[in-house]
Amino acid sequence: MRPRSGPTVEHRVLATRLRMLRERAGVSLQAAAVALGAHPATVRRIERAETGLDAHQVRVLLERYAVSGAEAEPIMAGLAAANLPGWWHRWRDAMEPWQQEVIGIESSAALVRTWHPALVPELLRTPAYEAALCRTMTPDSAPRRDKHLQLLAERQRRLQERGAALWALFPAAALHTRVGGPAVMAEQRTVLEEAAHRHHLTVQVVPLDFPPHPMTGVPPLHLLRVPAPEIGDRAVLETPGARVEIIGEPAAVMDYRIRLDGACAAAPHPGSPLPEGSRSTGNP
Repeated sequence: MRPRSGPTVEHRVLATRLRMLRERAGVSLQAAAVALGAHPATVRRIERAETGLDAHQVRVLLERYAVSGAEAEPIMAGLAAANLPGWWHRWRDAMEPWQQEVIGIESSAALVRTWHPALVPELLRTPAYEAALCRTMTPDSAPRRDKHLQLLAERQRRLQERGAALWALFPAAALHTRVGGPAVMAEQRTVLEEAAHRHHLTVQVVPLDFPPHPMTGVPPLHLLRVPAPEIGDRAVLETPGARVEIIGEPAAVMDYRIRLDGACAAAPHPGSPLPEGSRSTGNP
């Protein structure tokens, strides 16, 4: 059974190691399944972190792959932690399945890069700004909206607490789109101004009169980098109609990274003044 709150990075790492050990040993999915007395789909789900890591099954697989005791020991020792629910588990009933997967990766990311073509990016939003957006754009009930706001605040807190780097890019039009009224926008602008004094944070705002750049017309995009060799970078693309694509294929992720790099290079350097009273903030 897939973990109800989505797999943690620790779970993903161990699952990926099991796949790598099987491939290193030259054991097919079918042969691994025979060792377990199960269907090949069971092995595939284990390797994709789509089900809990059962200690007996893992031990059988390690023996089948002829893994030495020294190599198997840390894997077995890490099972308990890998099977723990993520910290976001308490908010799971207010989340979509894709959000559980993304937050599972985001929670261990060393770097989060984000682009939004029209609004202030989510991880920089104030509670009032996000609440106003939710009331306008989603049909959720008030209790579900409250949980969503709590979850966003916890994501922001944890990102800052562990010192992860956040690099956000968005157009100045976002600062002129009135969300929730003048007071809400004034608070949001103040938070963005104060962001210049926070470590590990870079914010770039593309002025209204700038020419098109490589991210022009691209839906909201997030690039997540986890400092674990078993976990590749992920690109999360929020396409119109609330469809979200989580991309792990290295070439596709690299393509989005190059586009975002180009857009950031074309934008004013963090700290540069912007027209109409708006400023680009952040660390150089």
